[in-house]
Amino acid sequence: MEIKERNISYEEAVSYIESTPKFTSKNSLEHTRRCLALLGNPEKCFRIIHVAGTNGKGSTCAFLDSVLRCAGHSCGLFTSPHLVRINERFVVNGVMIRDEEFLRAFRQVMEMVDRAGKEGLAHPTYFELLFLMSMVIFRDAGVSFAILETGLGGRLDATTAAENPILCVITSVSIDHVQYLGNTIREIAGEKAGILVKGVPCVLDGNDGEALLVLREKARETGAPFRIVKRSETRILRYLPEGIVFRYGRACQDKTYTIPFIADYQVMNAALCIASAEELNSRYPGMIPEKALSDGLRSACWPGRMEQILPGVIVDGAHNEDGIRRFLETAQRYSGKAPLTLLYSSVSDKNYKNMISEITKTGLFRSIVTTQVGGPRQAPAQTLAELFRQGGAADTVAEPDPEAALRHAFRKKGEDGILFCVGSLYLVGMIKALNGGKSDDRL
Repeated sequence: MEIKERNISYEEAVSYIESTPKFTSKNSLEHTRRCLALLGNPEKCFRIIHVAGTNGKGSTCAFLDSVLRCAGHSCGLFTSPHLVRINERFVVNGVMIRDEEFLRAFRQVMEMVDRAGKEGLAHPTYFELLFLMSMVIFRDAGVSFAILETGLGGRLDATTAAENPILCVITSVSIDHVQYLGNTIREIAGEKAGILVKGVPCVLDGNDGEALLVLREKARETGAPFRIVKRSETRILRYLPEGIVFRYGRACQDKTYTIPFIADYQVMNAALCIASAEELNSRYPGMIPEKALSDGLRSACWPGRMEQILPGVIVDGAHNEDGIRRFLETAQRYSGKAPLTLLYSSVSDKNYKNMISEITKTGLFRSIVTTQVGGPRQAPAQTLAELFRQGGAADTVAEPDPEAALRHAFRKKGEDGILFCVGSLYLVGMIKALNGGKSDDRL
């Protein structure tokens, strides 16, 4: 694409990026580094915090971003995937970038791609394009910090081309993306540990013993000082309508914090953020005052994760077995208060058979509606429904059209019930798009 030849619109830029295959062979990290160099090495203009993991990495990034901003630092936040608009992947000082900023960065990156192509350099992949744009966006915005969420894995992820982070964080590790990352926890943990850098402190989720063995070994091999955080160091004190109050400390007697999320699993992500803040303060004294840490946790925002978008309608991006188990922990709290309805969908390359088995054996849901999302990767609604029925969920209906499925599930919920919509971030994005991307009373 010769950008200089014509004025490309925002819509054309998004269409071009979306036409670049998402699930394809990665370019090497050397390729990404060469692209960064041709852009003037924008990644060297700010301090980087690099976050990997199977579940919880986006939430942990959101906590870190909020805490740093409450401490008075300017921040860029690069995450994936987006739920409704691609601009969601790029947040500067708590605000999603404008279309004009998106287009400006796209132009800069594509002008570099045109030059590089003439030198024989391969075209960037979908995620690589977005990562390169994020670096340009954050440089042009003049941020002090950039928080980078890996797209897939860690060792070969484009974000790892940014070579000098000040902190690395690895959240929970579980089975996911086996076709890319490996079939065992050990293999997947090894891929995640690929973000570790010699001399750079790292904070590790230590709840899975097998994963922790790998992460600790890799940290020692790399020469990365590490700190382990476990769920046993947290204690939930009480649930609020809008969040959770908990303690964090090795004896569960340290400080008390509040988070604006109703899901139990967010307590662990917040604990990783607290440990990260403590590590940063040990290296850069006074970087994050205690009040900024407390205020930042309380004001964090991360859409699509146990988010109530309408009265009695909660969406959650749980899309693998561990995520479903964490979702069910929270749903269990509601089971004695109101009848529960489930709207479920999955993509075909996830282990939806096991996820459905996890759901049905709880017997939590009065009614279930299945639908299909994700384009070519979608799992048929009827296939999902049959698995629910085989598991004993007799009141299960398949509705392939997502909008019709949502309305059907909403009717099933009734005035007295709660509707959970889970199984895929595609589903969450679709529902938020139908609802105008907002949390209000539209249905």
